[in-house]
Formats: sequence, C-alpha cells, structure tokens
Amino acid sequence: MKFRKDFTQEVAASKADISVSSARRIENGRHQPKKAHRHWRTRPDPLEAIWESIVVPLLEQDHLITPVGVFDYLCESHSDQFPTSARRTLERRIKKWRQLHGGAQDVMFLQHHESGLLGICDFTHVKSPVTIGHEPCKHMLFNYRLAASGWHYSQVIYGGESFAAFSDGLQNAFRASGGVPKEVRTDSLSAAYRNHDDAGKFTERYASLMAHYGFTGTRNNTGVAHENGVIESSNRHIKAQLEQALRIRGSYDFNCRDDYEAFIRQLVARRNKRINTAFIKEQRQLQPLPPAGSVNYSTEYVRVSRTSTISIKRVTYTVPSRLVDSRLRVQVYDDRLALYLGHELTYTLERVYTTGTARKRSVSYKHVIDALVNKPQAFRCSQWRDELLPSEDYRSIWQYANGNMKADDACRYIVRVLHLASKGDNEIRLGRFIMQQLNSGRLPSLFDCQERFQQQPRDIPQLQVGQHPLKLYSLLLQGGRHD
Repeated sequence: MKFRKDFTQEVAASKADISVSSARRIENGRHQPKKAHRHWRTRPDPLEAIWESIVVPLLEQDHLITPVGVFDYLCESHSDQFPTSARRTLERRIKKWRQLHGGAQDVMFLQHHESGLLGICDFTHVKSPVTIGHEPCKHMLFNYRLAASGWHYSQVIYGGESFAAFSDGLQNAFRASGGVPKEVRTDSLSAAYRNHDDAGKFTERYASLMAHYGFTGTRNNTGVAHENGVIESSNRHIKAQLEQALRIRGSYDFNCRDDYEAFIRQLVARRNKRINTAFIKEQRQLQPLPPAGSVNYSTEYVRVSRTSTISIKRVTYTVPSRLVDSRLRVQVYDDRLALYLGHELTYTLERVYTTGTARKRSVSYKHVIDALVNKPQAFRCSQWRDELLPSEDYRSIWQYANGNMKADDACRYIVRVLHLASKGDNEIRLGRFIMQQLNSGRLPSLFDCQERFQQQPRDIPQLQVGQHPLKLYSLLLQGGRHD
C-alpha cells in the first residue's frame, strides 16, 4: 500500500513482488492471510481403539505383514472396534509408522559398467498369443545384453532352457556383436551350473564353452532377480515392444517360423539403432571371436524303423523312406535335428517339443508318398491318415472324395494328388485349384491336375557327333604311327 500511493496497481504489485490479483484483493479488503497450521483433530480417530493395542504389535512382529493383511485381520477379529470404511486411514497410518519406526529397506544402487567387461543373458517367456500357420506357438526369448552400451540380442527358443538353446543363443549373440565380453552373467541356469552338486560349480559343457571363448561365468544370488536388473528390465521392455509391434501389425499370426524370427530381428535392430554410438565404442573393447564355434547340440544315435520313423525325446518323426533300416547320428539343436549318415548330412528336420510324459508325432507326407503311391489302399486305415494331409484344403478334398467316390477310388485319388503335390512347389497351388473346382461343383480328374501341374520333361537336345577316321586309333597303340 506504500507503493500504491505513488504508482499504479500493476507497478506497485510488481515492486512488492506479488501478483496483480493479490494486490487488488488487498486494496479491496478481501485478502485472506494464511492461517496457522492446526494441530487438532476435527473428528474422532477411527483407529484409537485398536492402534496401540493391536496394530502396532502386529507391525513390530513381522515387517512383511502388509496393510491389506492387517485390514483383513481387523475385519475378521475386531470388527466391533474397527470400522471397515477406515481402510485408507489405516494404510496411511501404517505407512507413516514404518517411516518413523520401521526397519531398514532395500536400496537400489546405480551401477557404472566398464565397456567390454560384462554381458548378461536370460530366458524370458513370451505371453503374446503368437501363432504359426494359425497354430499356437509356445516359445521363449533368449536375451543377451552388453551392460555398458545396452546393445541387445534376442533369439526365439521353441523348447526349454536347455544347454543347446543356451549355447546356441550365446554363441549367436557373440557373433552378432562381433566379440566376447570378459564376463558373462546369468541366473542359476541348470544348463550352466550344478545347482545341486557341491563338487563343482559349472557343468562340463559350460566350462568347455567358457574355455573356448575365453570368458568368465558368474551368476546372481538365487531368487534375487534385481541383481540381474540390466537384463530383467530389458526383458520387460522387449516383450512390451513386441506386443505393441504385433498390435500395430494387426495380426499375431505368421506363415512360418522364419517369418516370425525375422520380425523379432527387425524389432531388436530398431532398438540397437538408438545406441549405435555407444555400442561401437564398447565393441572395440570386446575380446576377439575364436576361429570356429563351440558345440551347441547334443548327439543321439537312432535306427530308422520300417515305418520310416525315428524317435527323439518322446517325439516320433517321419524321415525319407530311402533311410529305412539306416543307423543315423542325430545332432539335436534347439530348433532342428540334423541327420547324419556316417559323416554326411543327409537331412534336416524341424524340431518338435512335447511336455511332461506326453508323446507327439511330426509327420510329412513327402517322406513316404513314393511308397504310399504303390499301395494307396493303406491310406484309409493309416494311423497317420489325418497327419499325412498337409492343410485344410487337402482335408476337405479327402472328405469330398471319401463321401462321393468308391473307397478304392477315393484312396487312389487322394494319394495321387499328394504325390503330384510333392513334385516341385505344387502343394499350395494344387490344393487351391482343386478347392476352386469343388466350389464350382466338380472334382477335377487326375488327368486335369497332371496336365496343369506335372512338370513337363525337357526336350533332349540333338547333338551332331562326328566319327573319327579309324586310322587315328592306331596312334593310341604303343609304337603306333601315322601313315
């Protein structure tokens, strides 16, 4: 008001370091100065009857007792003294009591990581409902991260946390990053550590892997996930980004495993692009890669049965019938089976997993169709009949043929169609062609199918071969001479 005598309201307010609206209220006599903070209650304390006698002893008894646990106990045993509407008051009072009288709490310590020193890896389950060919795809991600730069690598794992999956993922991560850190940290993986054996720390295969690449293996304390915070937070982020990317894509379904794995690689590449400068700096500090990789598979020996099948880890696989009665060496990887006849790789199968004591089959009509075409009647009662049909189109074709043709003719028709489908890349196109014809009211004949899809033999080129004079052959004889 002193400044107001000589200046306008705006200037006086500015000189007094108050707002114009406050100056106006003061001038008009409407300004309400702050009142002193009150120290008395305006209503009765709803916890007075139970706080000191019941709640505090519970809090002193065990620091893990939660406010919800105390609330449930009071509602059940002291409902006559405790109003259930006072839950929020109880929670605030417990929080304040623990801040004043509680014990020490856990503290997160921010870390500084030296470049090239530490790589951390872990397995994490993917909860997004991904499907391959409209079939549910149960899988995990193997995640690896360089602690200093944050560079990330992810690999799809279709089985469990086996050593084959761990070794394959870790070695691929080393190759993708272009080097090996001095230390690799995991949780207590049974594939890497002898968790129930005091005689040794590492499994033999993991010790061999460490020696091959020249890194030291460490692990965090059992059950303390935040000690692996660098990878645990990365697990959450990559799964959240995957879920959002799938939603933006508009579909969780992929045509094949390769398409889904490529989708994951693209997602991770976008993440790594943001920290490329830091990664290049750390990459220079990594140890060089050895000339060759280490073993990332287990080996089994099997004999191909007369049904043209082998059995690996409770899963029966069909194999090409040319291998019947052969003894094979099978290299069992996380995602595939490599079949060796002697020292030669003869075939590769996509690996299938089963859970518990259940058994599964992996059947491909292409493996046995040449034998089946010689005895087509075996198709009708075959234990594999439904699995020999490769898609819904072929199942519909069989249902129509079986319902509208004689039994022998129906078997002969579907087997011949499958035989034709196995030649070249005809399976999808042939199935769609027959279904289009069925939708038009007719089943195409085998001749129609063969004329459209059977590969025509190439014309044999005509060669002009000249006959040499017979006297030239005498030059081949010892001592021969040309007359």
